[in-house]
Amino acid sequence: MGRWRPPAPKSAPYITAEGYKKLEQETADLWSKRNEVAKAVTAAAAEGDRSENAEYIYRKKQLREIDSRLGYLQRRMPKLTIVREVQDKTRVFFGAWITIEDEEGNEKRHRIVGADEFDDHEQYITVDSPLAKLLLGKTIDDEVIFERMGVEQMLYVIRIEYDD
Repeated sequence: MGRWRPPAPKSAPYITAEGYKKLEQETADLWSKRNEVAKAVTAAAAEGDRSENAEYIYRKKQLREIDSRLGYLQRRMPKLTIVREVQDKTRVFFGAWITIEDEEGNEKRHRIVGADEFDDHEQYITVDSPLAKLLLGKTIDDEVIFERMGVEQMLYVIRIEYDD
């Protein structure tokens, strides 16, 4: 008997303009790669017995992975809202670069981005993350109490920047 898991909560449908361009580029790259892999599948299939043809089996698997990612992107991209500009640049909103300082004076810089682009950069945090939810709407010199693994930490917003 399998283990049932509830579906993951839906992520916010927001993305930066540069993140959307990366997804468009990834889609174009996948289509060209798919054409190459399809030709390789055809060539491998022409070699004869497909059940023992490692090249054929590998290329078919590769084709399934590409089709899976393309299907996801084709379903996800129309639902995304591109956030281009923020009116109030004195507050933390989507797309902001925030520098926070902890009680020991250690500084960290993060950017709040959408779920589809936060893996691209180690400083990116998704808008759905607990830290981003605490920071949204804050201004410079605001304090937030962030709890991580049962330990509370006082953080101070010291800088807010936006890309133009």
